[in-house]
Amino acid sequence: MSGNGNKLAFSEKFGYGLGDLAANFVFQALMALQLDFYTKTYGLTPAQAGTMFLVVGLGSAVFNPIMGVIADRTHTRWGRFRPWLLWTSVPFGVIGILTFTTPHLNPVAKLVYAWGTYLLLRLIYAANNVPYASLTAVMTEDPDERNSIASYRQMFANSAGFIVGSLAIPMVRFLGGGNSALGYQLTMGIFSTLSVIFFLIAFSVSKERIQPDASQKTSVLGDLGDLVKNGPWITLFLVTVFYFTGLLIRGNVMLPYFENCAGNKMLFSWFNGFGLTALLIGVACSTALTKRIGKRAVFFWSMMLTGLLCIALIFLPATAIVPIIALEVVRQFVFGCSGPVLWSMMGDVADFGEWRNGRRATGTVTSAVVFALWVGVALGGAICGWLLSFYGYVPKLAVQSAHTLLGIRLIASVYSGAAFLAAAICLIFYGISMKLNLTISHDLRERRKNSRENA
Repeated sequence: MSGNGNKLAFSEKFGYGLGDLAANFVFQALMALQLDFYTKTYGLTPAQAGTMFLVVGLGSAVFNPIMGVIADRTHTRWGRFRPWLLWTSVPFGVIGILTFTTPHLNPVAKLVYAWGTYLLLRLIYAANNVPYASLTAVMTEDPDERNSIASYRQMFANSAGFIVGSLAIPMVRFLGGGNSALGYQLTMGIFSTLSVIFFLIAFSVSKERIQPDASQKTSVLGDLGDLVKNGPWITLFLVTVFYFTGLLIRGNVMLPYFENCAGNKMLFSWFNGFGLTALLIGVACSTALTKRIGKRAVFFWSMMLTGLLCIALIFLPATAIVPIIALEVVRQFVFGCSGPVLWSMMGDVADFGEWRNGRRATGTVTSAVVFALWVGVALGGAICGWLLSFYGYVPKLAVQSAHTLLGIRLIASVYSGAAFLAAAICLIFYGISMKLNLTISHDLRERRKNSRENA
């Protein structure tokens, strides 16, 4: 049963969802292509790339909570969170292109350039994405509508994953004409230009409806103190770390898997095309499933089955393309069911904090979970790079050793699967049930109604 009868227009959900299409042109490239770009095109070693992913990733992740505090205290005629989509759109597009540009510099200068542009990209992403993610929680107070909004977001995010995963490598080859550096620059130039346009559309159509109580007294230390007393937020933080660690380990290793283990790099596009189509279907089923059994149950079983299906890959020969793609179709469908739930839960834990403590800090709560996202991204990218180096992977070597090939297969299956299973275990301790979610929504709605009447 829905928390209330207030439904958002399709145009607002659709337009807001375009913001995730915009962000994920870059985010999906980081998940699937960054290791290939930095090692085979840019010229870093896997260990250098992995170290950069970890250090810059963890360092820039700290900016997410800071950005949440800033967004919570932003006051404009457009609201607290919407204006950041406008302000960051063009810088986001420019830095996206510069990050995937290979300059003609000496090795030391190239390393500095790589670190500098990667850091700038991560910072501008936080400045854009924390307010954008926070919008979900203030567009409506209805838990079901919130999950519906998140489903639109996830559909567009995964559409970007489909486009990047299936078209980016062919685009790099076609646009570069054999020059992968030029190909990456032009490909990301197209994606980044589209990102600017879609961010501006998301800004123009979305609306902020939930505002903190005008009498609410807040402080940075008070907001952060509320977080550590918010049990569901702590659980969601850990889940998010493991979720994105698994996602990045798996995403970064599949291109080397198809190039070296399966023997055909172009199969990567087919693998992603079929898998991401199934993922979009899973996302479309998510809202109906959460209405029936609740968000926690959907997320738990999605993570549990995703982990087991990842591990199952080790039992298939790397040349068994049809069974591998079939396994990926099932895995991505199951995984897709969880996508909208994570973003919807961010609003739920913000509601829980307000319900329990009487204070709302949507940006701070959301940014702290997004911080966990980027910790997972940093750990996943670094772990993948380090494991490839440990198993002796040499990026431009035509034939890898048997030990290296086994390592690539283990990274794609057992190591990534273990991270998703860890996320499932954490969800056992998530304290917001389907019944409590509706109770919180009802109580907060009554509080706001009484507050307006007494104002």
